Amino acid sequence: MSTHESKVKILFLCTGNSIRSQIAEAWARHLKPDEIDAHSAGIAPCGLNSYAVEVMEEIGIDISDQESKHVDSLQHMDFDCVITLCSYAHDRCPIFPGKTKVIHVEFDDPIMLSQDDDMTDEILSRFRRVRDEIKAFVKELPAALLELSGS
Repeated sequence: MSTHESKVKILFLCTGNSIRSQIAEAWARHLKPDEIDAHSAGIAPCGLNSYAVEVMEEIGIDISDQESKHVDSLQHMDFDCVITLCSYAHDRCPIFPGKTKVIHVEFDDPIMLSQDDDMTDEILSRFRRVRDEIKAFVKELPAALLELSGS
């Protein structure tokens, strides 16, 4: 655990830092502000997804000011844990120095699930499901890190 205010410093990593990692960062900041120092990044950042912003706004969390950033821009930071949220990010996760643990927890990509849909309601329902699954996961942090890392 980091000595910085006794918070666990976590990086949520996915492909585009567009949806899943942004939602995870927001949930961690909202649900665990005294326990987690949350950050997010992507392997190939592509900007914040407007549906992600919308489904978080629905539950009262504004992520519209969060920025999509490349994981390399955070390489100077010492993380306790990097949580990869998709296989692409897990397979391409850079090496972090020292004590950083890398843990993989897969969440569906709501964009991929919705690629054949042109109905906004259907797309939003997929985003809501992923949002709620990520919330359930984040609620168990940081305690779940011990179990997930095999410690």
